[in-house]
Amino acid sequence: MSINIIINVIKHFKLVAKHKFLVFKFCCKLGVPFRGLVHDLSKYSFEEFGESIKYYTGTKSPISECKEKNGYSRAWLHHKGRNKHHLEYWVDLTAPNPAPVIEYKYVAEMVSDKMAAGIVYNGKNWTNSSQYDYWEKEKKKTIMNPKIEKFFTQVFLDVKENGIDKILTKQNIKELYKKYCIEDNTKYKLEFEFKWIKEK
Repeated sequence: MSINIIINVIKHFKLVAKHKFLVFKFCCKLGVPFRGLVHDLSKYSFEEFGESIKYYTGTKSPISECKEKNGYSRAWLHHKGRNKHHLEYWVDLTAPNPAPVIEYKYVAEMVSDKMAAGIVYNGKNWTNSSQYDYWEKEKKKTIMNPKIEKFFTQVFLDVKENGIDKILTKQNIKELYKKYCIEDNTKYKLEFEFKWIKEK
Protein backbone atom coordinates (compact mmCIF):
# COMPACT_ATOMS: atom_id res chain seq x y z
CA MET A 1 0.00 0.00 0.00
CA SER A 2 1.50 3.33 -1.06
CA ILE A 3 1.84 6.29 1.27
CA ASN A 4 -0.60 8.29 -0.90
CA ILE A 5 -3.34 5.70 -0.39
CA ILE A 6 -2.77 5.73 3.38
CA ILE A 7 -2.94 9.54 3.41
CA ASN A 8 -6.16 9.49 1.37
CA VAL A 9 -7.69 6.92 3.74
CA ILE A 10 -7.01 9.19 6.70
CA LYS A 11 -8.14 12.37 4.93
CA HIS A 12 -11.34 10.84 3.56
CA PHE A 13 -12.22 9.28 6.92
CA LYS A 14 -11.80 12.68 8.59
CA LEU A 15 -13.85 14.39 5.88
CA VAL A 16 -16.73 11.89 6.23
CA ALA A 17 -16.60 12.23 10.02
CA LYS A 18 -16.75 16.02 9.79
CA HIS A 19 -19.65 15.81 7.34
CA LYS A 20 -21.55 13.34 9.55
CA PHE A 21 -21.03 15.55 12.61
CA LEU A 22 -22.52 18.58 10.83
CA VAL A 23 -25.43 16.52 9.48
CA PHE A 24 -26.14 15.21 12.99
CA LYS A 25 -26.00 18.75 14.36
CA PHE A 26 -28.46 20.04 11.76
CA CYS A 27 -30.73 17.00 12.08
CA CYS A 28 -30.99 17.62 15.82
CA LYS A 29 -32.02 21.22 15.12
CA LEU A 30 -34.69 19.97 12.70
CA GLY A 31 -36.09 17.37 15.11
CA VAL A 32 -34.78 14.18 13.47
CA PRO A 33 -31.67 13.22 15.52
CA PHE A 34 -31.87 9.52 14.60
CA ARG A 35 -31.59 10.36 10.90
CA GLY A 36 -28.41 12.28 11.70
CA LEU A 37 -27.07 9.38 13.72
CA VAL A 38 -27.44 6.79 10.94
CA HIS A 39 -26.60 9.20 8.12
CA ASP A 40 -24.27 7.93 5.37
CA LEU A 41 -23.24 4.71 7.11
CA SER A 42 -22.91 3.05 3.69
CA LYS A 43 -19.93 5.32 2.99
CA TYR A 44 -17.88 2.96 5.16
CA SER A 45 -18.66 0.00 2.90
CA PHE A 46 -15.88 -1.29 0.64
CA GLU A 47 -17.85 -0.36 -2.50
CA GLU A 48 -18.06 3.30 -1.52
CA PHE A 49 -15.00 3.87 0.65
CA GLY A 50 -12.64 2.20 -1.82
CA GLU A 51 -13.68 4.38 -4.75
CA SER A 52 -13.70 7.49 -2.57
CA ILE A 53 -10.09 6.92 -1.56
CA LYS A 54 -9.04 6.52 -5.18
CA TYR A 55 -10.74 9.75 -6.29
CA TYR A 56 -10.28 11.81 -3.14
CA THR A 57 -9.50 15.51 -3.73
CA GLY A 58 -10.71 17.19 -0.55
CA THR A 59 -12.41 20.01 -2.45
CA LYS A 60 -15.34 18.11 -3.94
CA SER A 61 -17.08 14.76 -3.69
CA PRO A 62 -14.97 11.79 -4.84
CA ILE A 63 -18.13 10.57 -6.56
CA SER A 64 -18.22 13.72 -8.70
CA GLU A 65 -14.53 13.28 -9.51
CA CYS A 66 -15.09 9.65 -10.52
CA LYS A 67 -18.07 10.58 -12.70
CA GLU A 68 -16.02 13.20 -14.53
CA LYS A 69 -13.24 10.73 -15.27
CA ASN A 70 -15.25 7.56 -15.97
CA GLY A 71 -18.72 8.74 -16.92
CA TYR A 72 -20.35 7.01 -13.94
CA SER A 73 -19.65 6.01 -10.34
CA ARG A 74 -20.17 2.56 -8.83
CA ALA A 75 -20.04 4.13 -5.38
CA TRP A 76 -22.90 6.46 -6.28
CA LEU A 77 -25.03 3.64 -7.67
CA HIS A 78 -24.45 1.80 -4.40
CA HIS A 79 -25.03 4.87 -2.24
CA LYS A 80 -28.22 6.27 -3.75
CA GLY A 81 -29.99 2.90 -3.52
CA ARG A 82 -29.38 2.64 0.23
CA ASN A 83 -29.89 6.18 1.49
CA LYS A 84 -33.34 7.74 1.63
CA HIS A 85 -31.92 11.24 2.03
CA HIS A 86 -31.15 11.33 -1.69
CA LEU A 87 -33.81 12.42 -4.17
CA GLU A 88 -32.64 9.73 -6.59
CA TYR A 89 -33.59 7.01 -4.09
CA TRP A 90 -37.27 7.87 -4.60
CA VAL A 91 -37.32 8.02 -8.40
CA ASP A 92 -38.99 5.16 -10.28
CA LEU A 93 -39.80 6.12 -13.86
CA THR A 94 -41.94 3.00 -14.33
CA ALA A 95 -44.29 3.90 -11.44
CA PRO A 96 -47.55 5.86 -11.75
CA ASN A 97 -46.00 8.46 -9.45
CA PRO A 98 -42.33 8.46 -10.50
CA ALA A 99 -41.23 11.07 -7.93
CA PRO A 100 -43.44 11.19 -4.81
CA VAL A 101 -43.53 13.78 -2.05
CA ILE A 102 -41.01 12.50 0.51
CA GLU A 103 -41.62 12.17 4.26
CA TYR A 104 -40.50 15.07 6.45
CA LYS A 105 -37.81 13.10 8.32
CA TYR A 106 -35.97 12.28 5.10
CA VAL A 107 -36.44 15.77 3.67
CA ALA A 108 -35.02 17.24 6.88
CA GLU A 109 -32.04 14.91 6.51
CA MET A 110 -31.66 16.06 2.89
CA VAL A 111 -31.53 19.68 3.97
CA SER A 112 -28.94 18.80 6.62
CA ASP A 113 -26.90 16.76 4.13
CA LYS A 114 -26.84 19.45 1.45
CA MET A 115 -25.93 22.21 3.91
CA ALA A 116 -23.20 20.11 5.54
CA ALA A 117 -21.69 19.05 2.19
CA GLY A 118 -21.51 22.65 1.04
CA ILE A 119 -19.81 23.78 4.25
CA VAL A 120 -17.29 20.91 4.23
CA TYR A 121 -16.27 21.13 0.58
CA ASN A 122 -16.26 24.93 0.31
CA GLY A 123 -14.41 25.47 3.57
CA LYS A 124 -13.53 29.12 4.14
CA ASN A 125 -15.14 30.05 0.82
CA TRP A 126 -18.61 29.01 2.03
CA THR A 127 -21.17 31.80 2.38
CA ASN A 128 -24.89 31.91 3.14
CA SER A 129 -25.57 31.97 -0.62
CA SER A 130 -23.38 28.94 -1.45
CA GLN A 131 -26.09 26.30 -1.17
CA TYR A 132 -28.70 28.36 -3.01
CA ASP A 133 -26.28 28.97 -5.89
CA TYR A 134 -25.42 25.26 -6.05
CA TRP A 135 -29.08 24.23 -5.82
CA GLU A 136 -30.06 26.44 -8.75
CA LYS A 137 -27.72 24.34 -10.92
CA GLU A 138 -28.41 20.98 -9.26
CA LYS A 139 -32.21 21.08 -9.55
CA LYS A 140 -32.01 21.33 -13.35
CA LYS A 141 -30.32 17.92 -13.49
CA THR A 142 -32.42 16.10 -10.89
CA ILE A 143 -35.86 14.49 -11.15
CA MET A 144 -38.02 15.35 -8.15
CA ASN A 145 -41.58 16.22 -7.26
CA PRO A 146 -42.22 19.94 -7.98
CA LYS A 147 -43.44 20.40 -4.39
CA ILE A 148 -40.10 19.16 -3.07
CA GLU A 149 -38.26 21.43 -5.50
CA LYS A 150 -40.21 24.49 -4.33
CA PHE A 151 -39.56 23.56 -0.70
CA PHE A 152 -35.78 23.28 -1.16
CA THR A 153 -35.61 26.45 -3.23
CA GLN A 154 -37.38 28.39 -0.48
CA VAL A 155 -35.21 26.91 2.29
CA PHE A 156 -31.93 27.74 0.55
CA LEU A 157 -33.18 31.19 -0.50
CA ASP A 158 -34.10 31.90 3.13
CA VAL A 159 -30.65 30.73 4.28
CA LYS A 160 -29.07 33.02 1.70
CA GLU A 161 -31.05 36.00 2.96
CA ASN A 162 -31.22 35.29 6.70
CA GLY A 163 -28.48 32.77 7.61
CA ILE A 164 -28.43 29.22 8.97
CA ASP A 165 -29.28 29.83 12.63
CA LYS A 166 -32.50 31.68 11.90
CA ILE A 167 -33.76 29.35 9.17
CA LEU A 168 -32.65 25.84 10.20
CA THR A 169 -35.04 25.32 13.10
CA LYS A 170 -37.56 22.52 13.58
CA GLN A 171 -40.48 24.94 13.67
CA ASN A 172 -39.46 26.88 10.56
CA ILE A 173 -38.56 23.89 8.37
CA LYS A 174 -41.74 22.05 9.39
CA GLU A 175 -43.81 25.12 8.51
CA LEU A 176 -42.17 25.33 5.08
CA TYR A 177 -42.67 21.59 4.55
CA LYS A 178 -46.33 21.93 5.50
CA LYS A 179 -46.79 24.88 3.14
CA TYR A 180 -45.14 23.36 0.08
CA CYS A 181 -45.53 19.61 0.56
CA ILE A 182 -48.81 19.12 2.47
CA GLU A 183 -51.12 22.10 1.99
CA ASP A 184 -50.34 22.53 -1.70
CA ASN A 185 -53.01 20.45 -3.45
CA THR A 186 -51.58 20.93 -6.94
CA LYS A 187 -51.34 17.68 -8.88
CA TYR A 188 -48.44 17.09 -11.27
CA LYS A 189 -47.76 14.59 -14.02
CA LEU A 190 -44.26 13.90 -15.27
CA GLU A 191 -43.85 13.84 -19.02
CA PHE A 192 -40.52 12.79 -20.42
CA GLU A 193 -38.87 11.37 -23.50
CA PHE A 194 -35.45 9.78 -23.61
CA LYS A 195 -33.56 10.13 -26.83
CA TRP A 196 -30.02 9.00 -27.55
CA ILE A 197 -28.02 10.98 -30.09
CA LYS A 198 -24.60 10.29 -31.57
CA GLU A 199 -21.76 12.38 -30.25
CA LYS A 200 -19.95 14.48 -32.79
